[in-house]
Amino acid sequence: MGGASGTGGLLRCFCVEQEAACSLAPAAIVPDHKPARDAGVSRSGESGSHLAGVDAAEGHTGPVGVSGRSGNAGIGSHLAVASVTGAARTARTEPPDVSMSQKPCIYPGSFNIYNQTMTGVIRAASFSDHPDFLYLCKSSKITMDNKKEVERAELHRTIWAIADEMRGSVDGWDFKSYILGMLFYRYISENITTYINKGEWETGNRDFNYADLNDAPAEGIREEMVNVKGFFILPSQLFENICKTCDADPNLNMTLEGIFSAIENSAKGTASEDDFKGLFADLDVNSNKLGATVIKRNEKLVKLLRGIQSMKLGDYQDNTIDAFGDAYEYLMGMYASNAGKSGGEYYTPQEVSELLTKLATVGKTEVNKVYDPACGSGSLLLKAAKILGKDNVRQGFFGQEINLTTYNLCRINMFLHDIDYDKFDIACEDTLLSPQHWDDEPFEVIVSNPPYSTKWKGDDDITLINDPRFAPAGVLAPKSKADLAFIMHSLAWLASNGTAAIVCFPGVMYRGGSEKKIRQYLIDNNYVDCIIQLPDNLFFGTSIATCIMVLKKAKKDNCTLFIDATKECVKVTNSNKLTEENIQHILDVFTDRKDEQYVSRLVANDDIAKADYNLSVSTYVEQEDTREKVDIVKLNAELAEIVERENVLRAEIDRIIKEIEL
Repeated sequence: MGGASGTGGLLRCFCVEQEAACSLAPAAIVPDHKPARDAGVSRSGESGSHLAGVDAAEGHTGPVGVSGRSGNAGIGSHLAVASVTGAARTARTEPPDVSMSQKPCIYPGSFNIYNQTMTGVIRAASFSDHPDFLYLCKSSKITMDNKKEVERAELHRTIWAIADEMRGSVDGWDFKSYILGMLFYRYISENITTYINKGEWETGNRDFNYADLNDAPAEGIREEMVNVKGFFILPSQLFENICKTCDADPNLNMTLEGIFSAIENSAKGTASEDDFKGLFADLDVNSNKLGATVIKRNEKLVKLLRGIQSMKLGDYQDNTIDAFGDAYEYLMGMYASNAGKSGGEYYTPQEVSELLTKLATVGKTEVNKVYDPACGSGSLLLKAAKILGKDNVRQGFFGQEINLTTYNLCRINMFLHDIDYDKFDIACEDTLLSPQHWDDEPFEVIVSNPPYSTKWKGDDDITLINDPRFAPAGVLAPKSKADLAFIMHSLAWLASNGTAAIVCFPGVMYRGGSEKKIRQYLIDNNYVDCIIQLPDNLFFGTSIATCIMVLKKAKKDNCTLFIDATKECVKVTNSNKLTEENIQHILDVFTDRKDEQYVSRLVANDDIAKADYNLSVSTYVEQEDTREKVDIVKLNAELAEIVERENVLRAEIDRIIKEIEL
């Protein structure tokens, strides 16, 4: 389900010499005093359609195009389209004329800006608490776009404060699971409350609040909510209601444990069961890590609840940032240095995720499915959702992860980024030995950062050579290095019109033995589209320079492109980072598919065969000699001059010595 499109507009401000257009991104400003009810807002969902909307506050009707789930029985009302409201409000507060210079300036007043929410309602967000709100003026244009940064900074400050509060008792990596689990609890509580409330408000019951309802009447919509949302939470179990009583609850740990169990059980026997099963497994409210006694554990749980409650997330659909998702990514970044402690598993930085995804989606505006065979926390899948738009991934997001904790985090991450349970399928198993998506392949987009040189059964299991994923190469990847096994798996499940972009350990590009035979299979069958050498020190937990292998089954030539991107980075503290410019340059070289000195070379597969199927970029792309060039002729002349002067000096010294002797 996609969000409503924003209503654009201009807020007129005045500078000293001329009027300047003030573009308030991300806010949606009602343009030029036109009635907001005239603006059309569209949403898409599963079924049903309503071509007219009613503003609950003012009774305005407008051409609001809406589609959503139909037939949702409400509490005393019909919840036909509970996720969508009607046309925009018209109330507005204009700032007074202000004198401003062409340099950055401050508007000292108080005024409202209008935010476009996913519901289609234009709501006023007051900045009266921010009298020093900064306008950035440039070339007579004032751009006010720091609301996002303000929200993100506040979110990160709060997370850091919680971490600082708990760091003495809970290990950082474990703490991440606690805060994410509790953040998820708050998210789904607000999600279901917002959904039900909107359904009631649309019927005119503007005083209704699901959180204030008794549990008994709420049971009447349990089945419907599970069908729509995938889960159900009773009013008494909501995050906000638990926060009201947590200080006085001597059995808070048991209360929370019961709630988490009830949420998971609400999905039992339904289509969403696999997506909710074990989601709270790592949020152990009875762990000794929280304290040696129940009292001490509950004290920590209260602090955790209060910390999550203090996060100024607002309505999760109203934030200009993806607040819940951003919190997840911030926490992952905080503890990413520990992400590889489980043997070859490294958190994929956001910029690398972006590069991989853009490589795999070049020329595509929509795809059937996105797949990651070693999905970890799901960052690559979500990056595809961000770049393509989740509604443009028609059949959803698929992944598999062997680590149970990471698997749980991945599913939580999906929910926190507003990916509905019916739009993703994440499995917990060994991808190489027990793949779970046979019925879902092939995939049009595959993105992955599989574990570096992890061990696997290999030829210890004689049946694997008959596996349709590995059999075509005639050999299996070495038992101590499963990298190319992931490559073969991805290739087997890649659609004929698809692209796979996979991070690789450099050794797989040149080592001999069975790995060479697999590379030969890939090249002889023209599956390798491109090899990109990345800078070193990009990944948390390792300084190794990595590669990207891009695979396609329908290439337009019998060549492989090699790109040396080792210089495409900037130094950030002790690591390197890809900038937007770096990413774009790599993509430009990738799409141009031409030779560029010191950067890229398009090599015929026959020539690769002659090079013994070596796929190292340095084999084909000439390295730029950055050493200072020496002019030999000039150097010899300078040396001759030095020798001549030396001879003169020596003669002079000899003369002086003779005079002294006399």
